Amino acid sequence: MKTRRIAIIGGGTAGWLAANHLGYELSADAEVEITVIESADVPIIGVGEGTVPAIKTSLRKFGISEADLLVACDTTFKNGIKFQNWLDVARHGEGHFYYHPFASPFPDGLDITPCWLEQRERMPFSDVSTSTRVAEALRSPKQISSPPYQGEVEYAYHVNAHKFAALLAENAQKRFRVQYLVATVVDAERHEDGSIAALRMASGEVVPFDFFVDCSGFSSLLTQRVLKVPFVDKSHQILTDTALVQQVPTDPEAEIPPYTLAVAHEAGWIWDIPVTHRRGTGFVYASAHMSESQAVECFAQYLGAQPDTLSPRKIPMKIGYRQQFWFQNCVALGLAQGFVEPLEATSILVTDFSASLLSRNFPRMRDDAHALRRGYNEAVTYTWERVIDFVQMHYHLSDRSDSSFWLENRHGAHLSDVLRGRLAKWAIHHPQKNDFTSRFDLFDVDNHLYVLYGMGFKTRPLPISGFEREESLAQFAQVGREAEQAIRQLPGHRDWLMGLRAAYQR
Repeated sequence: MKTRRIAIIGGGTAGWLAANHLGYELSADAEVEITVIESADVPIIGVGEGTVPAIKTSLRKFGISEADLLVACDTTFKNGIKFQNWLDVARHGEGHFYYHPFASPFPDGLDITPCWLEQRERMPFSDVSTSTRVAEALRSPKQISSPPYQGEVEYAYHVNAHKFAALLAENAQKRFRVQYLVATVVDAERHEDGSIAALRMASGEVVPFDFFVDCSGFSSLLTQRVLKVPFVDKSHQILTDTALVQQVPTDPEAEIPPYTLAVAHEAGWIWDIPVTHRRGTGFVYASAHMSESQAVECFAQYLGAQPDTLSPRKIPMKIGYRQQFWFQNCVALGLAQGFVEPLEATSILVTDFSASLLSRNFPRMRDDAHALRRGYNEAVTYTWERVIDFVQMHYHLSDRSDSSFWLENRHGAHLSDVLRGRLAKWAIHHPQKNDFTSRFDLFDVDNHLYVLYGMGFKTRPLPISGFEREESLAQFAQVGREAEQAIRQLPGHRDWLMGLRAAYQR
C-alpha cells in the first residue's frame, strides 16, 4: 500500500524543517498529504539560534529568499565561533580566545599544517584563513553586490528561533501544500504489529495516518511514550546538564559581532548570540559541579546585572539519543531524537541532516520501510556518536585546572574508542582528510584542525621540504594580504544588515 498521509507531531524548527524537506521530495505526488500538528499549549524551546553553513543548502532547496530570511527572522551573519577563556588563564591570559571559522584552512588546496606546526607560537591556527580577521574587524562576510547565499568569506546565520520556525512554516504551506492543524496529541492507537495507526487528540478525535514524524521535543510523545524506544544516555561523556536562558536588549546603534561568542566558566560555558535587536544568551553548566544559585550569580556577573534582576528560563538537558530513530512507521527528529548541549550549533545541524536523509529515503510504499530503516538508523547513530565526540573534545583538550569540572573533563576516562584513537594518532600526525572516511561525519578535518590547535593540542612536528615550507609561508602571507584587503573593502556588519532592511522596505 502507498504511504499517503504523513503526520508531523510538533512544529518549531524541527517540525517545519521536516515539513519542507518532505514537501520538497514528495510534492510531485498529488496523493501525498503532509500535516503538521502543533499544540497551542506546548511552547517551542526556541533557543536554537545558531546555524552552520549547511543550512544554506536546505534554504536554497526550499526556495526561501535569503533577503526574506535576513529581514523576517532578525537574522545576523555568523562567520564562526569565538571561544574565550577555554584554556588556563594563568598560562594564556584573561580573555584569551581562539576562533572556529567556517572558512577552509586550505584555500588553495595546500595542507599548510606541517609548516604551521613548526612556527605555531608565531600565529594562531585560525589565521590560516581570512575569516577570523574579518570577524574581529566586525565586517560583514558579504559585499552589497554579493549574490544570495554567497559571500567573500563563508558564513552561516544567527536567527530568532521563533521567527525562523514561522518562516519555514509559511514556506512549507505555500510552496509544498503542507497542511497545518492546531491540536494537542495525547496518545496513539496501534496496529496489531505494533506500528502506529492513528493519533488520539485531547478533543477525543482519533485521526489515522500512514507515517509519523515525532518532533514533539523532549517529551518524545510517540517515540518514547508510545513506542517505548530506549534512550542512550551520554551524560558520562558530556557533563553539562542545565542551561539558564536570558534575552538581553541591545543598543540599536551598537556594533553587531558576526560570530557566536562562547565564554567558558568554572563549570561550563556561556553562549552569546547577537540578532539584530537583542542578544540571546545562555548559561550552560553541570549541576554536579555548580548549584543553581551559583549559576545565576555567575550569569548575572557576565551580563553586568544583579542576580535578583534576572529571570532566566531553566532548561534541563538530557544528553544522548534514541536507540533507534526510525522505529516501525515513526521517525524521531529534533529534540525527540536526541540532544547534545548547544556548543557548535549541533541541534539545527543534526535535525536538518536527519530530515534531509529521511526525505531522500522516504518509504513511498509502506512495505519499503523494512529495507530503508536499518541504513537510516546506522547513519544517524554514527552522526550522533561523532557529534558527541566533537563536543566532548572541546572540554577534554582544555588545560584548565581551576575547578573539579575541568579536571574531570581532562581525565578522559569516558572518551569513545574512536575519539581516543584519533587523538592518539593526531599526537603523531596532524589530522588529514582521510581520517574522516564517512560522509556522515558532519564535523570533518577542517573543524577538527581549528579546535585542536585553537585548544593548544600538541602534534609532533614532521620534517618538511624547503619547497613545502616556502609554499606554505607564501600562502600565509597571501592570506594576510587578502584579510587586510577584505577588512578595507567589506562593509561593517550592522551597516550591511541595516542597508538591506532599508532597501527591503522601500
